[in-house]
Amino acid sequence: MQFKRLALSAAMTAAAIGTAHAATEIQWWHSMTAVNNEWVNDLAKEFNESQKEYKIVPTFKGVYDESMTAAIAAFRSGNAPHILQVFEVGTATMMASKGATVPVGKVMSDAGVSFDPKAYIPAVAGYYTAPNGQMLSFPFNSSTTIFYYNKDAFKKAGLNPDKAPTTWPEVFEAAKKLKASGHSCPMTLAWQGWTQLESFSTWHNVEFATEQNGLSANGHKARLKINSPLHVKHIDNLAAAAKAGEFVYKGRASTAQASFTAGECAMIQTSSGFYGDVAKNAKFAYALAPLPYYPDVKGAPQNTVIGGASLWVMAGKKSEEYKGVAKFFEFLSQTKVQAASHQRTGYLPVTMAAYDLTNKSGFYQKNPGTDTAVTQMIRKVTDKSRGIRLGNYVQIRTIEDEELEQVWAGKKTGQQALDAIVSRGNELLARFERSYK
Repeated sequence: MQFKRLALSAAMTAAAIGTAHAATEIQWWHSMTAVNNEWVNDLAKEFNESQKEYKIVPTFKGVYDESMTAAIAAFRSGNAPHILQVFEVGTATMMASKGATVPVGKVMSDAGVSFDPKAYIPAVAGYYTAPNGQMLSFPFNSSTTIFYYNKDAFKKAGLNPDKAPTTWPEVFEAAKKLKASGHSCPMTLAWQGWTQLESFSTWHNVEFATEQNGLSANGHKARLKINSPLHVKHIDNLAAAAKAGEFVYKGRASTAQASFTAGECAMIQTSSGFYGDVAKNAKFAYALAPLPYYPDVKGAPQNTVIGGASLWVMAGKKSEEYKGVAKFFEFLSQTKVQAASHQRTGYLPVTMAAYDLTNKSGFYQKNPGTDTAVTQMIRKVTDKSRGIRLGNYVQIRTIEDEELEQVWAGKKTGQQALDAIVSRGNELLARFERSYK
Protein backbone atom coordinates (compact mmCIF):
# COMPACT_ATOMS: atom_id res chain seq x y z
CA MET A 1 0.00 0.00 0.00
CA GLN A 2 2.80 2.34 0.92
CA PHE A 3 4.52 1.50 -2.34
CA LYS A 4 1.33 2.41 -4.23
CA ARG A 5 1.07 5.71 -2.36
CA LEU A 6 4.68 6.51 -3.16
CA ALA A 7 4.16 5.59 -6.82
CA LEU A 8 1.01 7.70 -6.99
CA SER A 9 2.78 10.61 -5.29
CA ALA A 10 5.69 10.36 -7.71
CA ALA A 11 3.32 10.27 -10.68
CA MET A 12 1.45 13.33 -9.40
CA THR A 13 4.71 15.19 -8.84
CA ALA A 14 5.90 14.34 -12.35
CA ALA A 15 2.57 15.47 -13.79
CA ALA A 16 2.77 18.72 -11.83
CA ILE A 17 6.31 19.33 -13.05
CA GLY A 18 5.22 18.55 -16.61
CA THR A 19 2.27 20.93 -16.33
CA ALA A 20 4.42 23.65 -14.83
CA HIS A 21 6.84 23.44 -17.70
CA ALA A 22 4.33 22.94 -20.52
CA ALA A 23 4.64 25.79 -22.97
CA THR A 24 1.53 27.94 -23.46
CA GLU A 25 0.32 27.35 -27.00
CA ILE A 26 -0.50 30.33 -29.23
CA GLN A 27 -2.56 29.49 -32.30
CA TRP A 28 -1.66 31.48 -35.45
CA TRP A 29 -3.89 31.16 -38.51
CA HIS A 30 -2.34 32.31 -41.77
CA SER A 31 -2.68 32.20 -45.57
CA MET A 32 0.91 31.76 -46.69
CA THR A 33 1.62 29.15 -49.38
CA ALA A 34 4.69 27.58 -51.03
CA VAL A 35 7.98 29.34 -50.15
CA ASN A 36 6.20 31.84 -47.91
CA ASN A 37 4.58 29.01 -45.95
CA GLU A 38 8.08 27.70 -45.31
CA TRP A 39 9.08 31.17 -44.08
CA VAL A 40 6.15 31.31 -41.62
CA ASN A 41 6.98 27.87 -40.24
CA ASP A 42 10.63 28.85 -39.87
CA LEU A 43 9.71 32.02 -37.95
CA ALA A 44 7.56 30.02 -35.53
CA LYS A 45 10.32 27.43 -35.09
CA GLU A 46 12.96 30.10 -34.43
CA PHE A 47 10.78 31.81 -31.82
CA ASN A 48 9.85 28.53 -30.14
CA GLU A 49 13.49 27.53 -29.87
CA SER A 50 14.46 30.94 -28.45
CA GLN A 51 12.46 30.43 -25.23
CA LYS A 52 10.44 27.75 -23.38
CA GLU A 53 7.35 29.58 -22.09
CA TYR A 54 5.34 29.83 -25.29
CA LYS A 55 4.81 27.77 -28.42
CA ILE A 56 3.55 29.37 -31.63
CA VAL A 57 1.47 26.92 -33.66
CA PRO A 58 1.08 28.18 -37.26
CA THR A 59 -1.81 26.74 -39.27
CA PHE A 60 -2.63 27.39 -42.92
CA LYS A 61 -6.36 28.20 -43.14
CA GLY A 62 -6.79 28.82 -46.85
CA VAL A 63 -6.41 31.97 -48.93
CA TYR A 64 -7.00 35.31 -47.26
CA ASP A 65 -10.78 35.57 -47.65
CA GLU A 66 -11.19 31.92 -46.56
CA SER A 67 -9.11 32.31 -43.41
CA MET A 68 -10.97 35.49 -42.49
CA THR A 69 -14.35 33.75 -42.88
CA ALA A 70 -13.11 30.76 -40.85
CA ALA A 71 -11.86 33.02 -38.05
CA ILE A 72 -15.16 34.92 -37.82
CA ALA A 73 -17.04 31.62 -37.54
CA ALA A 74 -14.54 30.36 -34.94
CA PHE A 75 -14.87 33.57 -32.90
CA ARG A 76 -18.64 33.20 -32.76
CA SER A 77 -18.27 29.66 -31.46
CA GLY A 78 -15.54 30.63 -28.98
CA ASN A 79 -12.72 28.86 -30.82
CA ALA A 80 -10.91 31.70 -32.55
CA PRO A 81 -7.11 31.60 -32.89
CA HIS A 82 -4.98 34.00 -30.86
CA ILE A 83 -3.47 35.54 -33.99
CA LEU A 84 -5.12 35.93 -37.38
CA GLN A 85 -3.35 37.07 -40.53
CA VAL A 86 -5.71 39.40 -42.42
CA PHE A 87 -5.00 40.89 -45.84
CA GLU A 88 -5.06 44.64 -46.22
CA VAL A 89 -8.48 44.84 -47.85
CA GLY A 90 -10.01 43.26 -44.75
CA THR A 91 -8.65 46.01 -42.49
CA ALA A 92 -11.73 48.26 -42.47
CA THR A 93 -13.97 45.28 -41.78
CA MET A 94 -11.76 44.18 -38.87
CA MET A 95 -11.69 47.73 -37.51
CA ALA A 96 -15.48 47.78 -37.53
CA SER A 97 -15.73 44.39 -35.77
CA LYS A 98 -16.12 45.79 -32.28
CA GLY A 99 -15.31 43.33 -29.54
CA ALA A 100 -13.78 40.72 -31.84
CA THR A 101 -10.20 41.94 -31.62
CA VAL A 102 -7.78 43.55 -29.17
CA PRO A 103 -5.63 46.45 -30.47
CA VAL A 104 -2.02 45.35 -30.79
CA GLY A 105 -0.88 48.48 -28.92
CA LYS A 106 -2.94 47.40 -25.90
CA VAL A 107 -1.67 43.81 -26.05
CA MET A 108 1.92 45.03 -26.01
CA SER A 109 1.47 47.59 -23.23
CA ASP A 110 -0.53 45.21 -21.01
CA ALA A 111 2.29 42.67 -21.32
CA GLY A 112 4.91 45.30 -20.49
CA VAL A 113 6.59 44.87 -23.86
CA SER A 114 8.00 47.96 -25.53
CA PHE A 115 6.39 48.80 -28.85
CA ASP A 116 7.04 51.93 -30.89
CA PRO A 117 4.75 52.49 -33.90
CA LYS A 118 7.09 55.32 -34.98
CA ALA A 119 9.75 52.70 -35.78
CA TYR A 120 7.70 51.51 -38.72
CA ILE A 121 7.70 52.92 -42.23
CA PRO A 122 5.02 55.67 -42.04
CA ALA A 123 2.94 54.30 -44.91
CA VAL A 124 2.81 50.92 -43.16
CA ALA A 125 2.07 52.15 -39.63
CA GLY A 126 -0.49 54.68 -40.87
CA TYR A 127 -2.52 52.07 -42.70
CA TYR A 128 -3.04 49.94 -39.60
CA THR A 129 -3.64 52.86 -37.24
CA ALA A 130 -7.07 54.13 -36.19
CA PRO A 131 -7.97 57.83 -36.58
CA ASN A 132 -7.35 58.23 -32.82
CA GLY A 133 -3.71 57.19 -33.32
CA GLN A 134 -3.96 53.70 -31.82
CA MET A 135 -2.21 50.93 -33.75
CA LEU A 136 -4.72 48.14 -34.26
CA SER A 137 -2.80 45.29 -35.88
CA PHE A 138 0.81 44.20 -36.22
CA PRO A 139 2.44 44.85 -39.63
CA PHE A 140 3.71 41.50 -40.86
CA ASN A 141 3.99 40.70 -44.56
CA SER A 142 3.54 44.18 -45.98
CA SER A 143 4.05 44.35 -49.72
CA THR A 144 3.46 46.64 -52.64
CA THR A 145 3.00 46.20 -56.37
CA ILE A 146 6.11 46.04 -58.53
CA PHE A 147 7.08 45.09 -62.09
CA TYR A 148 8.96 41.89 -63.01
CA TYR A 149 10.29 41.03 -66.45
CA ASN A 150 12.15 38.19 -68.15
CA LYS A 151 15.51 39.53 -69.33
CA ASP A 152 16.13 36.55 -71.61
CA ALA A 153 12.82 37.12 -73.38
CA PHE A 154 13.62 40.83 -73.75
CA LYS A 155 16.98 40.01 -75.33
CA LYS A 156 15.38 37.58 -77.80
CA ALA A 157 12.82 40.25 -78.79
CA GLY A 158 15.53 42.83 -79.47
CA LEU A 159 14.75 44.82 -76.33
CA ASN A 160 17.39 46.07 -73.90
CA PRO A 161 17.37 43.43 -71.12
CA ASP A 162 18.99 45.87 -68.70
CA LYS A 163 16.38 48.60 -69.11
CA ALA A 164 12.85 48.10 -67.83
CA PRO A 165 9.97 49.95 -69.50
CA THR A 166 9.25 52.97 -67.32
CA THR A 167 6.02 54.21 -68.90
CA TRP A 168 2.85 52.47 -70.06
CA PRO A 169 3.48 53.39 -73.72
CA GLU A 170 6.88 51.66 -73.37
CA VAL A 171 5.25 48.59 -71.81
CA PHE A 172 2.75 48.27 -74.66
CA GLU A 173 5.55 48.72 -77.21
CA ALA A 174 7.62 46.03 -75.48
CA ALA A 175 4.60 43.70 -75.52
CA LYS A 176 4.27 44.17 -79.29
CA LYS A 177 7.94 43.27 -79.84
CA LEU A 178 7.70 40.25 -77.55
CA LYS A 179 4.64 39.07 -79.46
CA ALA A 180 6.45 39.56 -82.79
CA SER A 181 9.40 37.52 -81.50
CA GLY A 182 7.07 34.57 -80.96
CA HIS A 183 6.28 35.00 -77.28
CA SER A 184 2.80 33.58 -76.57
CA CYS A 185 2.29 35.67 -73.42
CA PRO A 186 4.11 39.01 -73.55
CA MET A 187 2.38 40.41 -70.46
CA THR A 188 0.07 39.27 -67.67
CA LEU A 189 -1.21 40.65 -64.36
CA ALA A 190 -1.88 39.27 -60.89
CA TRP A 191 -4.27 40.77 -58.35
CA GLN A 192 -5.77 42.93 -61.09
CA GLY A 193 -7.92 45.14 -58.84
CA TRP A 194 -4.94 45.90 -56.61
CA THR A 195 -2.42 46.41 -59.40
CA GLN A 196 -4.52 48.10 -62.10
CA LEU A 197 -6.98 50.13 -60.03
CA GLU A 198 -5.67 50.68 -56.51
CA SER A 199 -1.91 51.04 -56.99
CA PHE A 200 -2.55 52.55 -60.41
CA SER A 201 -4.57 55.33 -58.74
CA THR A 202 -2.06 56.21 -56.03
CA TRP A 203 0.91 55.87 -58.42
CA HIS A 204 -0.79 58.55 -60.57
CA ASN A 205 -1.97 60.56 -57.54
CA VAL A 206 -5.64 60.33 -58.53
CA GLU A 207 -8.52 59.54 -56.21
CA PHE A 208 -9.66 55.94 -55.89
CA ALA A 209 -12.47 56.83 -53.49
CA THR A 210 -13.78 59.83 -51.58
CA GLU A 211 -12.90 60.55 -47.94
CA GLN A 212 -9.18 60.20 -48.69
CA ASN A 213 -9.75 56.71 -50.06
CA GLY A 214 -11.57 55.78 -46.85
CA LEU A 215 -8.73 56.83 -44.55
CA SER A 216 -10.32 60.02 -43.19
CA ALA A 217 -12.21 60.18 -39.90
CA ASN A 218 -15.38 59.78 -41.99
CA GLY A 219 -13.94 56.92 -43.99
CA HIS A 220 -17.08 54.85 -43.51
CA LYS A 221 -18.83 57.32 -45.84
CA ALA A 222 -16.42 56.77 -48.74
CA ARG A 223 -17.60 56.12 -52.31
CA LEU A 224 -15.65 54.86 -55.34
CA LYS A 225 -14.29 57.21 -58.04
CA ILE A 226 -12.48 54.82 -60.38
CA ASN A 227 -14.45 55.58 -63.55
CA SER A 228 -12.43 58.73 -64.29
CA PRO A 229 -11.11 59.40 -67.82
CA LEU A 230 -7.62 58.21 -66.81
CA HIS A 231 -8.91 54.91 -65.41
CA VAL A 232 -11.07 54.34 -68.49
CA LYS A 233 -8.17 55.09 -70.85
CA HIS A 234 -5.95 52.63 -69.06
CA ILE A 235 -8.44 49.76 -69.00
CA ASP A 236 -9.25 50.35 -72.68
CA ASN A 237 -5.53 50.25 -73.50
CA LEU A 238 -5.21 46.90 -71.72
CA ALA A 239 -8.31 45.66 -73.55
CA ALA A 240 -6.71 46.53 -76.90
CA ALA A 241 -3.55 44.68 -75.84
CA ALA A 242 -5.65 41.67 -74.83
CA LYS A 243 -7.38 41.64 -78.20
CA ALA A 244 -3.98 41.72 -79.95
CA GLY A 245 -2.65 38.85 -77.80
CA GLU A 246 -0.09 41.13 -76.17
CA PHE A 247 -1.74 40.91 -72.75
CA VAL A 248 -2.96 37.51 -71.60
CA TYR A 249 -5.29 37.29 -68.60
CA LYS A 250 -4.43 34.24 -66.50
CA GLY A 251 -6.96 34.39 -63.69
CA ARG A 252 -7.74 35.98 -60.36
CA ALA A 253 -5.57 36.67 -57.32
CA SER A 254 -2.02 35.29 -57.69
CA THR A 255 -2.84 32.68 -60.38
CA ALA A 256 -0.82 34.47 -63.08
CA GLN A 257 2.42 34.31 -61.07
CA ALA A 258 3.10 30.68 -61.99
CA SER A 259 3.10 31.61 -65.68
CA PHE A 260 5.96 34.04 -65.06
CA THR A 261 8.20 31.71 -63.08
CA ALA A 262 7.58 29.03 -65.73
CA GLY A 263 8.89 31.42 -68.40
CA GLU A 264 5.56 31.49 -70.22
CA CYS A 265 4.75 35.18 -69.61
CA ALA A 266 7.51 37.75 -70.03
CA MET A 267 6.17 40.65 -67.94
CA ILE A 268 4.01 40.71 -64.83
CA GLN A 269 2.85 43.24 -62.27
CA THR A 270 2.26 41.69 -58.88
CA SER A 271 3.34 41.71 -55.24
CA SER A 272 6.89 42.38 -54.11
CA GLY A 273 6.25 39.31 -51.95
CA PHE A 274 6.49 37.22 -55.13
CA TYR A 275 10.26 37.74 -55.13
CA GLY A 276 11.05 34.69 -52.97
CA ASP A 277 9.23 32.43 -55.43
CA VAL A 278 10.99 33.98 -58.44
CA ALA A 279 14.41 33.80 -56.80
CA LYS A 280 13.93 30.11 -56.01
CA ASN A 281 12.11 28.86 -59.12
CA ALA A 282 12.85 31.05 -62.18
CA LYS A 283 15.26 29.34 -64.60
CA PHE A 284 15.99 32.53 -66.53
CA ALA A 285 17.50 35.96 -65.96
CA TYR A 286 14.93 38.36 -64.51
CA ALA A 287 14.71 41.86 -63.12
CA LEU A 288 12.55 43.85 -60.70
CA ALA A 289 11.53 47.41 -61.52
CA PRO A 290 9.09 50.19 -60.51
CA LEU A 291 5.57 50.24 -61.90
CA PRO A 292 5.05 51.97 -65.25
CA TYR A 293 3.09 55.23 -65.41
CA TYR A 294 1.51 57.55 -67.97
CA PRO A 295 4.00 60.41 -68.46
CA ASP A 296 1.29 62.94 -69.35
CA VAL A 297 -0.34 62.66 -65.91
CA LYS A 298 0.70 65.50 -63.60
CA GLY A 299 2.23 64.25 -60.34
CA ALA A 300 3.04 60.76 -61.63
CA PRO A 301 4.70 58.72 -60.38
CA GLN A 302 3.69 59.30 -56.76
CA ASN A 303 3.74 56.24 -54.46
CA THR A 304 2.19 52.81 -54.41
CA VAL A 305 -0.06 51.45 -51.67
CA ILE A 306 0.42 48.78 -49.10
CA GLY A 307 -0.56 45.21 -49.81
CA GLY A 308 0.02 41.94 -48.03
CA ALA A 309 -1.35 41.48 -44.54
CA SER A 310 -1.08 42.23 -40.85
CA LEU A 311 -1.58 40.18 -37.70
CA TRP A 312 -4.72 40.80 -35.65
CA VAL A 313 -5.12 39.64 -32.06
CA MET A 314 -8.47 38.01 -31.39
CA ALA A 315 -10.47 38.78 -28.24
CA GLY A 316 -11.53 36.40 -25.48
CA LYS A 317 -8.16 34.87 -24.55
CA LYS A 318 -6.33 34.54 -21.21
CA SER A 319 -3.85 37.19 -20.05
CA GLU A 320 -0.99 34.67 -20.05
CA GLU A 321 -1.76 33.84 -23.68
CA TYR A 322 -1.72 37.53 -24.60
CA LYS A 323 1.73 37.77 -22.99
CA GLY A 324 2.84 35.05 -25.39
CA VAL A 325 1.41 36.97 -28.33
CA ALA A 326 3.26 40.10 -27.19
CA LYS A 327 6.53 38.17 -26.82
CA PHE A 328 6.13 36.75 -30.33
CA PHE A 329 5.47 40.20 -31.78
CA GLU A 330 8.51 41.49 -29.90
CA PHE A 331 10.55 38.73 -31.56
CA LEU A 332 9.15 39.63 -35.00
CA SER A 333 10.04 43.28 -34.35
CA GLN A 334 13.74 42.56 -33.96
CA THR A 335 15.74 44.33 -36.65
CA LYS A 336 17.68 41.22 -37.64
CA VAL A 337 14.45 39.18 -37.95
CA GLN A 338 12.77 41.93 -40.00
CA ALA A 339 15.78 42.29 -42.30
CA ALA A 340 16.13 38.53 -42.84
CA SER A 341 12.42 38.21 -43.67
CA HIS A 342 12.57 41.11 -46.13
CA GLN A 343 15.61 39.65 -47.90
CA ARG A 344 14.09 36.18 -48.06
CA THR A 345 10.59 37.06 -49.25
CA GLY A 346 10.57 40.45 -50.98
CA TYR A 347 8.02 41.75 -48.49
CA LEU A 348 8.78 45.23 -47.18
CA PRO A 349 11.17 45.73 -44.29
CA VAL A 350 8.41 47.31 -42.23
CA THR A 351 10.85 49.19 -40.00
CA MET A 352 13.39 51.72 -41.23
CA ALA A 353 16.06 50.00 -39.09
CA ALA A 354 15.56 46.76 -41.04
CA TYR A 355 15.85 48.67 -44.32
CA ASP A 356 19.05 50.37 -43.13
CA LEU A 357 20.56 47.04 -42.00
CA THR A 358 19.72 45.43 -45.35
CA ASN A 359 21.17 48.39 -47.22
CA LYS A 360 24.41 48.36 -45.20
CA SER A 361 24.78 44.61 -45.72
CA GLY A 362 25.09 45.16 -49.48
CA PHE A 363 22.00 43.06 -50.24
CA TYR A 364 20.49 45.62 -52.61
CA GLN A 365 23.75 45.97 -54.51
CA LYS A 366 24.07 42.19 -54.88
CA ASN A 367 20.39 41.83 -55.84
CA PRO A 368 19.48 44.84 -58.01
CA GLY A 369 15.83 45.88 -57.87
CA THR A 370 15.08 44.32 -54.49
CA ASP A 371 14.80 47.81 -52.99
CA THR A 372 12.07 48.78 -55.49
CA ALA A 373 9.20 48.12 -53.08
CA VAL A 374 10.79 50.29 -50.40
CA THR A 375 11.60 53.23 -52.67
CA GLN A 376 8.06 53.17 -54.10
CA MET A 377 6.54 53.26 -50.61
CA ILE A 378 8.71 55.77 -48.74
CA ARG A 379 8.03 58.70 -51.03
CA LYS A 380 6.08 61.59 -49.53
CA VAL A 381 2.40 60.63 -49.62
CA THR A 382 -0.66 62.78 -50.39
CA ASP A 383 -4.29 62.49 -49.29
CA LYS A 384 -4.90 60.66 -52.58
CA SER A 385 -2.05 58.18 -52.11
CA ARG A 386 -1.81 57.27 -48.41
CA GLY A 387 -3.62 54.01 -48.98
CA ILE A 388 -7.09 52.56 -49.55
CA ARG A 389 -9.20 51.33 -46.63
CA LEU A 390 -12.82 50.60 -47.46
CA GLY A 391 -15.59 48.59 -45.84
CA ASN A 392 -16.82 45.41 -47.56
CA TYR A 393 -13.73 45.61 -49.73
CA VAL A 394 -13.27 41.87 -49.99
CA GLN A 395 -16.60 41.76 -51.87
CA ILE A 396 -15.71 44.85 -53.92
CA ARG A 397 -12.51 43.14 -55.08
CA THR A 398 -14.69 40.29 -56.41
CA ILE A 399 -16.79 42.83 -58.32
CA GLU A 400 -13.61 44.29 -59.81
CA ASP A 401 -12.58 40.83 -60.98
CA GLU A 402 -15.99 40.11 -62.49
CA GLU A 403 -16.21 43.36 -64.41
CA LEU A 404 -12.62 43.44 -65.64
CA GLU A 405 -12.97 39.88 -66.88
CA GLN A 406 -15.84 41.11 -69.06
CA VAL A 407 -13.45 43.66 -70.59
CA TRP A 408 -10.66 41.15 -71.29
CA ALA A 409 -13.25 38.89 -72.94
CA GLY A 410 -14.34 41.75 -75.22
CA LYS A 411 -17.86 41.87 -73.76
CA LYS A 412 -17.64 45.33 -72.13
CA THR A 413 -15.78 48.57 -72.71
CA GLY A 414 -13.60 50.07 -70.00
CA GLN A 415 -16.24 52.72 -69.33
CA GLN A 416 -19.03 50.16 -68.94
CA ALA A 417 -17.00 47.95 -66.62
CA LEU A 418 -15.71 50.77 -64.43
CA ASP A 419 -19.17 52.37 -64.21
CA ALA A 420 -20.49 49.00 -63.06
CA ILE A 421 -17.72 48.61 -60.47
CA VAL A 422 -18.52 52.06 -59.08
CA SER A 423 -22.26 51.43 -59.03
CA ARG A 424 -22.11 47.94 -57.54
CA GLY A 425 -19.27 48.83 -55.19
CA ASN A 426 -21.01 51.92 -53.86
CA GLU A 427 -24.03 49.81 -52.93
CA LEU A 428 -21.75 47.73 -50.70
CA LEU A 429 -20.12 50.86 -49.27
CA ALA A 430 -23.54 52.32 -48.48
CA ARG A 431 -24.45 49.07 -46.70
CA PHE A 432 -21.21 49.28 -44.72
CA GLU A 433 -21.96 52.88 -43.76
CA ARG A 434 -25.41 51.90 -42.50
CA SER A 435 -23.93 49.14 -40.32
CA TYR A 436 -21.11 51.34 -39.01
CA LYS A 437 -21.41 52.17 -35.32
